Amino acid sequence: MEVLAKKEKLYNRWIIILSIAIPVAVAFLFTIRIPGVPRLGFLPPIYATINGLTAVLLIAAVIQIKKGNRVAHENIMKICIGLSLVFLVLYVVYHATSDSTIFGDTNLDGELSSAENSSIESFKYIYYFILISHILLSIGVIPFVLVTYVRAVLGKFEMHRKIARITFPIWLYVAVTGVIVYFLISPYYPA
Repeated sequence: MEVLAKKEKLYNRWIIILSIAIPVAVAFLFTIRIPGVPRLGFLPPIYATINGLTAVLLIAAVIQIKKGNRVAHENIMKICIGLSLVFLVLYVVYHATSDSTIFGDTNLDGELSSAENSSIESFKYIYYFILISHILLSIGVIPFVLVTYVRAVLGKFEMHRKIARITFPIWLYVAVTGVIVYFLISPYYPA
């Protein structure tokens, strides 16, 4: 029992460290531009696909655990965590090589003119609501995913189930809205 408590304490430290370090590192990396590297415009559809695949696999993992197939559930969840890590790397690399895209910038000049702004009118509020909720929940879901995973690793399955009921819908929302944000902003990506 004491060994399990020590492991849990160590895992909890790492959860706290990673839950803070990942968003801080991503925010910091957003300020960096890699000189001489061309814009990697092929990455957004790849990481949007990763988000979509993650959403599908999250649902598949829930189906597997409801069927009692713990091994399949565990393997699918490990894939989801791996996909999230790949997404994060690609997302940071893209933004290190590209300026942010402006929603509604139809002439792709990097500025939203009054005519462009008028053309998107109230739809921009929907876009920004989805985008901001996606970003905030993608930060907030990090400790939930880590705690959920650690509880399973430690064999604390009842506690795992309790937090998974919270983690699953948040993570699914982040994955699905990642795809939606991509489709909404993609017409405004520079060629």
